Amino acid sequence: MEAEKSNAEENEKIVMSVSAKSMIANIILSVGKVAAGVIASSGAMISDGIHSASDVLSTIVVMIGYKLSAKESDEHHQYGHERIECVAALILAGILCATGIVIGYEGVLKIIHANELNLAMPGILALIAAIVSIVVKEGMYWYTRAAANKVNSGALMADAWHHRSDAMSSIGSMVGIIGARLGYPICDPLASVIICVFIVKAAYDIFMDAINKMLDTACDNETVERMRDIILSQEGVTGIDQMQTRLFGARIYVDVEIAANRHMTLSEAHTIAEQVHEAIENNFQEVKHCMVHVNPAEEDLVGQE
Repeated sequence: MEAEKSNAEENEKIVMSVSAKSMIANIILSVGKVAAGVIASSGAMISDGIHSASDVLSTIVVMIGYKLSAKESDEHHQYGHERIECVAALILAGILCATGIVIGYEGVLKIIHANELNLAMPGILALIAAIVSIVVKEGMYWYTRAAANKVNSGALMADAWHHRSDAMSSIGSMVGIIGARLGYPICDPLASVIICVFIVKAAYDIFMDAINKMLDTACDNETVERMRDIILSQEGVTGIDQMQTRLFGARIYVDVEIAANRHMTLSEAHTIAEQVHEAIENNFQEVKHCMVHVNPAEEDLVGQE
């Protein structure tokens, strides 16, 4: 119990540290990109800067969501609070989607009224800002992704993809700015529309992942098969009658019915169940609890032991 608590505290430190660094980087990037967009007359870069600003809000959501999800079980929430992290991911998806739609809407308006607006050619500063943003945001994606995998955090992984969507939007900005500088000013607002598509797609992926974790979706087949192999390798287990898994936020619950020699004592059956329980929870750190039920094996299976 103490080891689990220590591990949870260490994971929380990692999430908070990564999130704090993300916030600082996004504030600097958003201010820099919006300023570059205004100075260099690039609507795409201004849109990209707004996207980076939304990352600051999303990171705050991640920090709050993870903090709340890490709370220990209590009288009213006896299975814990892990699903709060899914709620945080849903909020994050909503923020991301709204940001993308606004950016796309503004881009479409500029394309429709291109002749009236007399679109200006973006300056070189906007192009430099786009390149810097691509490098920084892609680096933040890999850094945050590694931390998310380490602590098994869906909300932090969603934030990592938010960084990736920002890097992709910056690529769109760069292409649009280059096209506009080559004499096709329509490319700049067109880039904003492309950015919108990338952002909304990322929001959809984050939304679906969170929904799956809230609807008791089963684990992937590979994980289930690994669990089955470990269970069947335990001494005294003659078979698996039924096995169910469900995602609970970033954690997993396992319910399994195993078969054992029908002539063994209750104490012996209990020992086998404990072995299975410990084997699953020790080999799969994301498993929060494994419930084991022992059934009497058929006579022909017992005879084969």
